[in-house]
Amino acid sequence: MGHWLVKSEPDAFSWDQQVEAKVEPWTGVRNALAAINLRAMRQGDLAFFYHSNIGKEIVGVVEVVREAYPDPSDETGRWVCVDMQALSPVPRPVTLAAIKATPELADLALVRQSRLSVMPIGAEHWAMLCRMGGWKPPRKRR
Repeated sequence: MGHWLVKSEPDAFSWDQQVEAKVEPWTGVRNALAAINLRAMRQGDLAFFYHSNIGKEIVGVVEVVREAYPDPSDETGRWVCVDMQALSPVPRPVTLAAIKATPELADLALVRQSRLSVMPIGAEHWAMLCRMGGWKPPRKRR
C-alpha cells in the first residue's frame, strides 16, 4: 500500500468539505510531478489531507477509491485526478512547524518541496506522522 500527502487550501476545499462529500475527485492539479504522483496512486492507498496556506497542518486521512482518470476540470485532456474518500480526522493535527522541528522528517517532501501538492510519504515517515497525530488505521473487516 502506498502512502501520500495531498494539499488543499481550506478556503478552496477543506477537510470539512471532503467529509461532507464522502468521495470527491481530487481535481485541479496542474503540476507535472504532482500529476505523476496522482498516476502512481493505487486503490486502497492512504493519504494525509493537509491544509496549506491557512493552518498548514495535517488534519485528516483519505483513501484512494478510484485510480487516475482524466480530470473533468481540465479542458486540455492533459491532467488527471483520483477519487478520495474521507476516512477520519487526525486526533491531533500535525502542524508544519512540528514537522520541521522533527529532525527525522527533514527529508520529507513537504519540507524540501513545499509547493508540491501531491507527494509520496515513505513508510517510516508515515508511521511517525501517524504517531504525532494520534491516528490509527481502521481495522479491516473480514
